[in-house]
Amino acid sequence: MPHIELEITPQSNINELVSQLPIAADVLGRFGLHCAGCGVNKYETIEQGAKAHGLRSEPIIAALAQARLSGFVPTISTEDRTPLRRAPGEFKGKAKIAHVVPVMSGKGGVGKSLVTALLALGLRRRNLRVGILDGDITGPSIPKLFGLSKPLVIEADPNAPRTAQGNPQPLMIPAQSRSAIEIVSSNLLTDKEDTAMIWRGPILSGVIRQFYEQVLWSDLDYLLIDLPPGTSDAPLTVLQSLAVDGVVLVTMPQALATMIVRKAANLVHQLRKPILGVVENMSYFIAPDTGIKYEIFGPSYADRVAELARAPVLARLPIDPKKALLADEGRIEEIDDPVCDELAAALLASVEAHPKPKETISII
Repeated sequence: MPHIELEITPQSNINELVSQLPIAADVLGRFGLHCAGCGVNKYETIEQGAKAHGLRSEPIIAALAQARLSGFVPTISTEDRTPLRRAPGEFKGKAKIAHVVPVMSGKGGVGKSLVTALLALGLRRRNLRVGILDGDITGPSIPKLFGLSKPLVIEADPNAPRTAQGNPQPLMIPAQSRSAIEIVSSNLLTDKEDTAMIWRGPILSGVIRQFYEQVLWSDLDYLLIDLPPGTSDAPLTVLQSLAVDGVVLVTMPQALATMIVRKAANLVHQLRKPILGVVENMSYFIAPDTGIKYEIFGPSYADRVAELARAPVLARLPIDPKKALLADEGRIEEIDDPVCDELAAALLASVEAHPKPKETISII
């Protein structure tokens, strides 16, 4: 392999680096920075990508420099590719979460989990630290979208009092996606994704609080909460117990869906929480051969829902078979679509327009 004159620094853009030095994709992949095909990592600098994954940039730079000279991926120590996380003994309620945004619909089947994932990707593309709390305990979808199946690691919390049975309180270490999105979900409590969680309402509410309070979250800019359909225990727990910035409502162009989403909007208003915006999913379909736009489910109701919600329309998302395929295959992070940026930009603008107290939320 010929020697390539190329300066590699922490500020080197990953996408540009890989285009000039293809072996860089393999080196970065060994560190967990899956830039090849990822709609997030490849837009970051090496320093930004390393920070998001909890890694030091110095070993990455050294490995890239060695690969540039030799043409081979060097041996990388386990220590250098292991994310730096807060140890359970250091967890004293110090994790800071700047913004908490639940995503709800009131009705199932409108693509709420997909919207949550697209929002997370858009925020990550802005180099923000993002987590997803999968609040749909009995019907979790988030791990499947991100291709996660390995059960969460559970460790004892040495700082918490023991249970009545004398057992230590558990602390969960969140799973980390390819693009460094931290995720907790009931589907990651077992190694079998088809295990049914046969839990009643009070238990569901308790699990959601545990996912918030007993997880070793990093300091996050945004925690998105994917709520289950309906207006009962899970949404009430989140909206009444957590200092949320506001709610994103997901709907689709169907009169029945619109009516039920309006119920969700009324619940949010009754609890005196702001609605940050409305996303209409499956809004239309554009035929790839002709470019003709078809409103398969009928005309849009987004403006009507947004008027009731007293919130802007954040986006109207088309039916996209490619996105559906990537979601089904657990490759959602390979989506490289401007809609992610549009969703994130609209959400950030709405959050800024609805300021809450300056202090961040401490996990307690």
